[in-house]
Amino acid sequence: MSTGPIPLPSATVNVRNIGGIDEATVTLPPGVSVLTGRNATNRTSFLQALMAGLGSDRSSLKADADEGEVTLELGGDTYTRTLTRSDDSVVFGGDPYLDDPTVADLFAFLLESNEARRAVARGDDLREVIMRPIDTQRIESEIERCKRERDDLEQRIETLDELGRELPGLEAKRREKQQELANAREQLAETREALDELDTGVEESRSKKRALEDAFDEVKQARSELEDLEFDLETERTTLTQLRSERDELSETLELTEEVDREPDRLAGRIDELRRRRRSLDETINELGSVINFNEGMLEEEGIELGETENPTDALVADEQTVCWTCGSKVDTDQIEETLDRLRDLRSDKLEERNDVRAEIDSLSEEQSRLKQRRRKRHRTEQRLKAVETEIETAEARVEDLESQVSTQKERVAELEEAAEAVDVQGHDEALELHRESSGIELRIERLESDLADVNAEIEGYEERIEEREVIREEREALADRLTELRTRVDRIEQEAVEAFNDHMNTVLEILEYENLDRIWIERREARVREGRRKVTRTRFDVHIVRSAADGTAYEDTVDHLSESEREVTGLVFALAGYLVHDVADTVPFIVLDSLEAIDSDRIARVVDYFQEHVDFLVAALLPEDAAALSEDYSYVQQID
Repeated sequence: MSTGPIPLPSATVNVRNIGGIDEATVTLPPGVSVLTGRNATNRTSFLQALMAGLGSDRSSLKADADEGEVTLELGGDTYTRTLTRSDDSVVFGGDPYLDDPTVADLFAFLLESNEARRAVARGDDLREVIMRPIDTQRIESEIERCKRERDDLEQRIETLDELGRELPGLEAKRREKQQELANAREQLAETREALDELDTGVEESRSKKRALEDAFDEVKQARSELEDLEFDLETERTTLTQLRSERDELSETLELTEEVDREPDRLAGRIDELRRRRRSLDETINELGSVINFNEGMLEEEGIELGETENPTDALVADEQTVCWTCGSKVDTDQIEETLDRLRDLRSDKLEERNDVRAEIDSLSEEQSRLKQRRRKRHRTEQRLKAVETEIETAEARVEDLESQVSTQKERVAELEEAAEAVDVQGHDEALELHRESSGIELRIERLESDLADVNAEIEGYEERIEEREVIREEREALADRLTELRTRVDRIEQEAVEAFNDHMNTVLEILEYENLDRIWIERREARVREGRRKVTRTRFDVHIVRSAADGTAYEDTVDHLSESEREVTGLVFALAGYLVHDVADTVPFIVLDSLEAIDSDRIARVVDYFQEHVDFLVAALLPEDAAALSEDYSYVQQID
């Protein structure tokens, strides 16, 4: 028996001294909650209080209060937010629902001053807004790390592939050594058999025979030592030739490698300084954005209240004043607007400065990397050249010593052969030749056995290392997939944002049935833009509008020509796209809506119906006549106190 989905708990919000609210408690059930009432009835103040409890800083203290508080009870947990006046600012404290409200401020808290909504209204670059929560710098660092790991794996695979190509040659060499060894052993057996037959026919005393055998044993041993010395000498000469060749190559490399005339460490200090400056600019830009958005919202709310005076004409021509929500004194609204304009200009200047700083960081980082690489290369070359010169000196001394030992050993072999030849035994010449042949074959067998053992060990080592190749290839493939995922993550999010906006926009336009407005969609394209002192390729989101003329002809329009209602709907859908693309519902289960008066009540009802399908809690502030068009199944709050 199915029990159905588990019902969501209600949320209870307790507010004290926030905005225009002295004290209020509101319970919000899951689904849609509508705050109804006229302007200046604290609906926006309550939404800002809810946002503060969820983690946003876009809320204000009551003008005559020094401290305020929001408590949010949800799912058995309690979250708090405190606001305390300190000099000319407000300090936020407590333990809110979100540690970082950045994404929610952009895509969930949709007051009139919401940046996603306003970006559409102002015709800003929507791509910058939708991508702001993505840490592209961390992604780029991860890409560089993966590329280094991939290059290392590919180098290892190339080395193992080379071993694989060398293995057949080694196996052929082993077969050749095995055949040579078999032939030598067969030849030695024949030689020893001939010696036995000769010894049988030779009538000589045992002592002379032993003397001959001893003499040839000494010759054999001396020849073996001579061959070892000659082999060592040849090996040392080959090594010496290779070392001299390497020395010439290293010297040439040093001549071609320029001295590093600028210290990378000095650049590191400058880069760190620029990064600190960029972080400071990021904080300043975010703070300015919050201040601008908050004050825009407060101005809009104050403007609505002024519009409710008994004589609207007087209100329009009067020298408008309001109580400053920061310091509590009366100031001209024009003065606040001028301050906001200066703040907007300052934020624009800071954005441009941040772009310049980013460009300089990129340029200096590239230069630092090049300098470090050149310095490391030159240092390695110098160190290796010193080591090679030392090895050459050692090899030359070793060659000279081995040449002397070989010369001495040759003289000793000649003396021992002469002594062996002097032994008087019947059949001496033939026995002497057979002993010489046997001695040479035995030495050759020893050398072949040693060579064969070396080849077998080398093949075994190759085979063990080659077995690692498949494992390393699998690691490389996994790393390649990771690189692809990282490289396409930004593209994927951009594409998903565009698709989400276009899909939802098409659906919403069908639902809202705007006259002669056929389509609004975003085009994602590449554009060359200037960042500091250089031009770079960046992605842009361009908004396109298609309308129908009276005769049914379609034509493209611009954002500037959208009606206020159309513009507000477009901004809301763009924010919803960001909410879905960044999975904001997994972080905060709320969307708050305010300032929908530009949209007619019937369309507001359809927008709310559409939005509520995508969020657990939708809280909207509406005028009574707009709220009347919504479903009776929704929860309504008519008074906040």
